[in-house]
Amino acid sequence: MVKLNRKMLEDKIYACWIGKNIGGTIGGPFEGKKELLDVKGFVSEKGEPLPNDDLDLQLVWLCAMEEVGPYQLTARELGEYWINYLPPHWNEYGIGKANMKAGVMPPLCGELNNEQWKHSNGAWIRSEIWACLAPGFPQIARRYAFEDACIDHGMSEGTVAEQFTATLESLAFFATDIRQVLEEALEAIPAESRVAKAVRLVMEGYDRGDDWKDVRNALVEQSKDIGWFQAPANVGFAVLGLLYGEGDFKKSMLYAVNCGDDTDCTAATVGAFLGIFYGMDGIPKDWAEYIGDKIITISVDRSYRRVKSLESCTELTRRVMQMIPTVLIANGIPAELTDGETSLEIDKNFAINSKKYRSDYEMDPLVRSQNCIDVWSSALMRVRAEFDRLPQLLPGESVTVTLNVNNKMPCPLNLDIRLILPEGVTADRKYGRMYVDHKSALGDNWSFTLTATEEMKAMNRIIVEMDCPGRPQPALFVIPVLAQ
Repeated sequence: MVKLNRKMLEDKIYACWIGKNIGGTIGGPFEGKKELLDVKGFVSEKGEPLPNDDLDLQLVWLCAMEEVGPYQLTARELGEYWINYLPPHWNEYGIGKANMKAGVMPPLCGELNNEQWKHSNGAWIRSEIWACLAPGFPQIARRYAFEDACIDHGMSEGTVAEQFTATLESLAFFATDIRQVLEEALEAIPAESRVAKAVRLVMEGYDRGDDWKDVRNALVEQSKDIGWFQAPANVGFAVLGLLYGEGDFKKSMLYAVNCGDDTDCTAATVGAFLGIFYGMDGIPKDWAEYIGDKIITISVDRSYRRVKSLESCTELTRRVMQMIPTVLIANGIPAELTDGETSLEIDKNFAINSKKYRSDYEMDPLVRSQNCIDVWSSALMRVRAEFDRLPQLLPGESVTVTLNVNNKMPCPLNLDIRLILPEGVTADRKYGRMYVDHKSALGDNWSFTLTATEEMKAMNRIIVEMDCPGRPQPALFVIPVLAQ
């Protein structure tokens, strides 16, 4: 049984949100500045934290976790919350929502028509909620962080960045060395990713004793080809703050802000991480008093009753604390809050010092292609559809779809498959049978090719019926194909 000391956990989670609010408020007025800055502290009114979408989205994610529950919470459910309760349409937010409204499901909705913004900052800035719901268990935090990020960043650097920060923040709950936490969080993402290269650039520059401004300029140059407001450089700026600040809250935050670019995001992430790492003792009292306890939103539909009540960091912390045991238990970790000592001992694969960050189909969401959607999940199986190209077709063009099935049962599955096609789309086969062995972690697959005719409509849904004889419920899902 995992035991988490209630007082310690509450202090760190509360400090996370206070640190997040401090960073967003200090950095917010300078967002988008391309030059090196000389910010020294607050320029806003005392007691009035500036509203910030970095925090707003996480309020909605907590509500989704409370309503849907940790067993069923996936990108598809979070996508519905995007559409219902988050009005902003800027950049990747708007693109992801527009794609979902057109019938394109995650993670493909984060890839389609999103070349400019899929590597951007919208995801990693909202990762703290997953870390706070799975303190000390980065595999779990990262699972939900992927479901979150892929909606508006697909399989790109924006999603990789949230995998990194969710791991970093979850580990911070029980860590004692910032550098070690950074090293361990790097193991959660592909070494060849641009985010990993940006983090390494900062770490190597710091180790050599390079001036922070030179490291900052090197990050800008490294990301020159993808431009500003992109995740690799901005994650690098946050890491720069953590390393060059050497544990000092104010110095760390100001280093990050003074790098420029997405300053509210970098400072807010630094503040949240150090809040988790040190608790309230690590946040300067004058800054904590200046910012106060309030949460002021800008990008949430305030008519949503459940999120409307989240008006303070105190209330946010209380609601997160309530969900932690449920989230951990849902992910196979028997846990309880206690007034005694913390103990994370349960299984080497989940313990805080475990290096097994990249494992199987369930726990390594980054192992998939860019052009894919998760179409079905039940107690029996999970089904993913992968396209050999973006499913945007001109008349006469084709796309091949491969259905990958992950068998959750201890016995093999025989599946009967039927396609129901709309007018204007043909298939090289409409029926088939698929055998899925119980020993295969990645499952078996079945492929078919769809071709557009002159009569194809703008949006087309191919209905797939996947029936398992002897089971009461068939899988019914749709494959979207769009006219180009």
